[in-house]
Amino acid sequence: MATKTAIERGDDRSARRQEPGALQEFSGSAMVKWNEFTRFLSDVRAEMRKVVAPSQKEVKVTTTVVLFAVFLFGIFFFVTDWVFRILVNGLLHKLSGM
Repeated sequence: MATKTAIERGDDRSARRQEPGALQEFSGSAMVKWNEFTRFLSDVRAEMRKVVAPSQKEVKVTTTVVLFAVFLFGIFFFVTDWVFRILVNGLLHKLSGM
């Protein structure tokens, strides 16, 4: 039964709202997920259309830069390791009294 104020406002809905059933809730949730998934796939497709493969010249240049950087870092770490090894060995020999 509707309350007196609800009747005066023209709102003859009952005070308690109907809860959706489990099947209705599942199907609604599934549709929302499906719409999100299809939107995601269309976004992926749009982004993949923007991807450009590098030219052969670009690949050669970046490969050369990477190899050169690896070589320089290798030399740098070899020298720093050698210096620290000498320093630590000298310190250990002084501390041991030899």
